[in-house]
Parts: sequence; structure tokens; C-alpha cells
Amino acid sequence: MSEYNPCLDCGACCGYFRVSFFWGECQSAGGVVPDDLVVQINPSRVAMIGTDAKPCRCVSLQGEIGTQVACTIYANRSSPCREFQASWEGGLHNPSCDDARAAYGLPPLTPPGANEPHWPDEGAEVA
Repeated sequence: MSEYNPCLDCGACCGYFRVSFFWGECQSAGGVVPDDLVVQINPSRVAMIGTDAKPCRCVSLQGEIGTQVACTIYANRSSPCREFQASWEGGLHNPSCDDARAAYGLPPLTPPGANEPHWPDEGAEVA
């Protein structure tokens, strides 16, 4: 059984941050990101269409933010998308994830087990 992925019902980062990266990640330069999904922002950088101005929403995001989403180019996404981690993924807090979620009225993610009751260790005295 696979582990729950909070990103599949969030997508806030895709509708909050500019996704810019080196143009060499585009397919025409030997990379994986489809050229028709980017806009040039300076001589060496491109951005995913839809994230180059506020309000933003990546052209590759499908679905409703906070309900159910999917990236239509997941296997060919850019390095910023590959590197961005949901809060507490790998045990690390990501305040940027919290910021994006807050912009859509979503609560921050919590560390695994944070909402589970804490039982005293065996043999510990309980008042």
C-alpha cells in the first residue's frame, strides 16, 4: 500500500509561486520540459506559463486547488517542481509550503504522528 501524498489534494504551490528555471531544461535544449508550456523571462531563464504574473496558476496544473489536483507533465516537470517538498516530507518543515497553503485557506501540514495521542512509556507514573 502506498503512503498518502498530500500534494494530490493540494496544488497550492502550483498556484502561488513563479516556476522559473534555466532554459536548458526545455526539450529544444535537450531537457524534458515542453517548450510550448514556458515563456521566456530573460535571456537565460523561462517560467511555466501561468506563473509569470500574479495571480498565478501553472498551465500544467489540472483540478481544483485544495480538493484534487494533478500535474499534467509530472514526468517532465522542471527542477523547481522536482525539488519543492511538502512540509514534513522527509521529516523537514517547509515554510514555503505553509505559505502557499495559507494563501488558499488551507491549514499547514503537520508532522506525521502529530495528531496521534501520546501514550506514556511503559512503567512511567501517570498522575
